[in-house]
Amino acid sequence: MNFTDNIPDDALVIRNILRGNINSFEILLDRYQDHVSRIVRNHVPRDEAPEVAHDTFVRAYQSLGGFKGTGPFKHWLAKIAIRCCHDFWRGYYQNQENLAGPLPDDCRDWVDHLLADQSAERDAERVEARDLLQWALGQLSASERTVLTLTHLNEYSAAEAAELLDWSVIRVKVQSHRARKKLRKILSKILPQGIA
Repeated sequence: MNFTDNIPDDALVIRNILRGNINSFEILLDRYQDHVSRIVRNHVPRDEAPEVAHDTFVRAYQSLGGFKGTGPFKHWLAKIAIRCCHDFWRGYYQNQENLAGPLPDDCRDWVDHLLADQSAERDAERVEARDLLQWALGQLSASERTVLTLTHLNEYSAAEAAELLDWSVIRVKVQSHRARKKLRKILSKILPQGIA
């Protein structure tokens, strides 16, 4: 007998949950917690990731009756995680007062320093460059940020991103193009010419 013979498949666990055995959801939680956390950490600030991951599992539990079983549960759960990240950014941006304001002076000074001094520590530069990119991405709408994150930072194909977002492939390509163009325009306003 193989060890995996004793591990119930997702469909069996879901049937048990839908029949009222809510404790079976813990099996899915244990099985997919790392997967969801990885997705969420790539889309929201790290300090917000645990809450968004929790929201993902709450939403998955509440929507479990809608799981058709036509594809893997893991993919269905990934779609929910992406939507929760999207919802996080939508709420975050609605609460920002000066979202489209200029780059803070300390960030502008850093960009000037980085361009003038090539001897600065590379690790610190990478962290600051990542923060600058996060700020610039923050100027985009939630859907623009999500599609760019999926297609460029996480390197999903247009078809994979379309499946996760429930969009057409054409819409992913168009939104990605528009978001890149908008991001380039944002960066061109704060970086010296030729850098963005």
